Amino acid sequence: MSIAWPEPDAESKPSRLRWPNVALSGARNLDPHAPNRHVKRMLIYKILTGDQWAAWQSAGTFTGAPIDLADGYIHTSTAQQAQETADKHFAGQDRLILAALEADSFGDDLKWEVSRGDALFPHIFRDISVKDVVWARPMPLVDGKHVLDFA
Repeated sequence: MSIAWPEPDAESKPSRLRWPNVALSGARNLDPHAPNRHVKRMLIYKILTGDQWAAWQSAGTFTGAPIDLADGYIHTSTAQQAQETADKHFAGQDRLILAALEADSFGDDLKWEVSRGDALFPHIFRDISVKDVVWARPMPLVDGKHVLDFA
């Protein structure tokens, strides 16, 4: 849902000023004079098995799946990459979890590196706290394909 701000009256604002449309979902600040705060945060995603998610919740920290430990960083994907990641690396597996993480919260520990198809993938070079998880949702397997819910 977005909101179209009315044109301000001539006495309170300069004429011809139109306030921008602002998407309410994910917006942190609706101050029209601070446009950089209207940008939605960028989420990156970690696909986990149900057992990995349960262990992460129990321990409070995720050190990585076996592939992450072998490679020395935690593999994540963007929303555009996650479906292909699920199809390629988790085909047919049930009880998967999609965990959303805020990219900016990792600072210099997040590096964008060339991977599959010469695309840049987000790689995290530290353990991840359960407090870093914005949300986590099941990835049901429907007709042999995982359904990812980014909403």
